[in-house]
Amino acid sequence: MNYVEDDISSGSGDDMNTVDGHNKRQSMTPSGSAQRKRSRKATGDAIVDAMLEIAAASKMRASTIMRNDDRFSINKCIKVLDEMQGVDQQSYFSALDLFENSSAREIFISLKSEKRLLWLQGKCNSLSG
Repeated sequence: MNYVEDDISSGSGDDMNTVDGHNKRQSMTPSGSAQRKRSRKATGDAIVDAMLEIAAASKMRASTIMRNDDRFSINKCIKVLDEMQGVDQQSYFSALDLFENSSAREIFISLKSEKRLLWLQGKCNSLSG
């Protein structure tokens, strides 16, 4: 008797592989690994989005701080001081020393114009006394 061995592979390559002489059909459904990759990508995208939001908020906060710094800057305080009437020379130079303190600058600018001189004189008296 003559036996003819059939080729296990169909030759068409349709979802069939030969491994150690055995047929193996490839699954067409996504594997758990592919689902995990998609899940990781979604999580990564969410993290990136959150980081971008944090960066935008930080940038906005820095911008606000800079605007406040400009509003209460030493230059701004000196400009207001120069426009005030009734400031004697000793009070003027004491005010320049006060303006080194950011809280003093903020108070000075925030006060109504008629209160600034009284506040400044009070500070100058407390410094000299």
